[in-house]
Amino acid sequence: MVTAERSDQTRKYLKLLSQQFPNQQAVFTEIINLQAILNLPKGTEHFMSDLHGEYAAFMHILNNCSGVIREHVDEIFEDELSDAEKGDLCTLIYYPREKLSRVHEARLDSPTWYRTTLNRLITITRALSSRYTRSKVRKAIPHDFAYIIDELLHTHPDENNYRVRYHERILDSILETASAPDFIHSLAALIKRLAVDHLHLVGDIFDRGGGAADIIGRLMRYHSLDIQWGNHDILWMGAAAGEPACIISVLRNNLRYNNYKILENDYGISLRELVYFADRTYRDAGRLTPLMKAVNVLLFKLEGQIILRHPEFDMEDRLLLDKIDPVGGTVRIDGVEHTLSTRDFPTLDPEHPFELSFPEQRIVERLVAEFTAADRLREHMNFLYTHGSIYLVNNNNLLFHGCVPMREDGTFTCMECDGVWRSGRDYLDFCDAIARRAWSERDREALDWMWYLWIGFASPVSGRLVKTFERAYLEDPSTWDEPMDPYFTLTRSQDACDAVMREFGVNPDSGHIINGHTPVKTMDGEKPIRAGGRLLVIDGGFCRAYHPTTGIAGYTLISSSRGMRLKAHEAFKSVEAALEQNADIRSETDRFGDAERRIMVSDTDTGKVIRDQISDLRQLLDAYRCGLLQARC
Repeated sequence: MVTAERSDQTRKYLKLLSQQFPNQQAVFTEIINLQAILNLPKGTEHFMSDLHGEYAAFMHILNNCSGVIREHVDEIFEDELSDAEKGDLCTLIYYPREKLSRVHEARLDSPTWYRTTLNRLITITRALSSRYTRSKVRKAIPHDFAYIIDELLHTHPDENNYRVRYHERILDSILETASAPDFIHSLAALIKRLAVDHLHLVGDIFDRGGGAADIIGRLMRYHSLDIQWGNHDILWMGAAAGEPACIISVLRNNLRYNNYKILENDYGISLRELVYFADRTYRDAGRLTPLMKAVNVLLFKLEGQIILRHPEFDMEDRLLLDKIDPVGGTVRIDGVEHTLSTRDFPTLDPEHPFELSFPEQRIVERLVAEFTAADRLREHMNFLYTHGSIYLVNNNNLLFHGCVPMREDGTFTCMECDGVWRSGRDYLDFCDAIARRAWSERDREALDWMWYLWIGFASPVSGRLVKTFERAYLEDPSTWDEPMDPYFTLTRSQDACDAVMREFGVNPDSGHIINGHTPVKTMDGEKPIRAGGRLLVIDGGFCRAYHPTTGIAGYTLISSSRGMRLKAHEAFKSVEAALEQNADIRSETDRFGDAERRIMVSDTDTGKVIRDQISDLRQLLDAYRCGLLQARC
């Protein structure tokens, strides 16, 4: 019976497949095409993490593909161009409009300059396009000059040089019609498109810097990418779904970093009523502004309500409003009295410390309505949900932002999830599912989990004991220490990394764990490559606030057909510096995992999918040959 059902399902599937490939010739053609693709070099993957709203630095890394374009320029024009000429060429590719404007102002844009530049750009494009099928390259070519670029990319000398003269005549026409600048724009865009086949963003697009909305807008136009949600992404996702504690946390983060623009200008969220309430309720004295005082109390009340609803979160030690003595100006934490930086708690009811006052409740309701009704915010969150996940297994690499929660003994932490105890991959699958439920159903349970994922000690995107209260109200920095999940120390050893990879079906002998979340403190001797190459920490360090402690602007990762290389970046100066001085982000390259032979498409996850497709097509071919299906013209 099972065999008969399976046979019937196979017949139905083949019939559907025949609609796309209606005869043997169509099947032959597709099999030949797919077999050829398997033997192309693997496309370059670009890994970035922890962008934290730093739009200019992100765009420069995106434009230069973490140095991949400069590597190709150096290789192609090794002895032909000087370093200065290579720098000019790279900057033109990164910022064609701005660079051309400066060339014009300096009156260097002669026909000879344009012809030379176009030939160099075509040479680079031709070299990069050789790794892809002609069909894929055609789809990548900007529409305006698609036919012309396709012709130029496939011009080769013949016996009488007809094709070469044809090529030269095309360039003549481009110059005669004054379309060279537009043509350069198109070639620069195509080079950047071909330099990287796929982008992986390992979390934390939001907070600290003010350009997160612009980053999302750019990513929405990117050709191929995936996102592993970070704790700051989860926070915004929870806020957009209407979770009040997430909303107030978003406000607090942006107030701390003076990023009003993203709230008011980018997403149309008004803070007017909150500011008015704060100014009339709290005193303006000390380092805490009335607005920050109001936000802090709102946050700790809302967090307290969640903690009381969820004893399984094991966060009772974060219930601190009920331990405040406003008259004495102290708070008791773990049995120790600490002096508070303010005694200004006018809305705190000692009998009901976690209840919102009527004005506070009205403000929270208004903010929930603003966040859930913001059209652009909803569009951006839909994009994160569509292209994102808690973790990803891809080409024998395990990608996630933070950690897989672990105990000190190296076993995976068990967490009670909707009445079921889960750990390891099962727990991360639950976290992914509950995040999606929060967005689609917006039930109280799922929304509470969004807040826990943002800040919980056993959250895979947080993994630390967050001391927001202590950092807000206590002057003693020793109380600010935030213990991290054992994962972060255990995975410095190979055994722990192997256990994590096996949990997710990754081969430890050839696989890698790729994380963001924790800036690599190079000044303290920390290394991004750990556990003998098992673990790669690529916190991008884009956030300027990290630079004094990290010593660099973080790491990105490149995986190509020749192996992997980690890029350590200096801080991005400015687009202006890049244009004036060809001041690229200086990067040091750490090569590892060099392939003994070129890694081909057949060696990747895409190769497995293609082989499955070929197998299906062979079955369809057999169905045509034996008469099970009738071929159509």
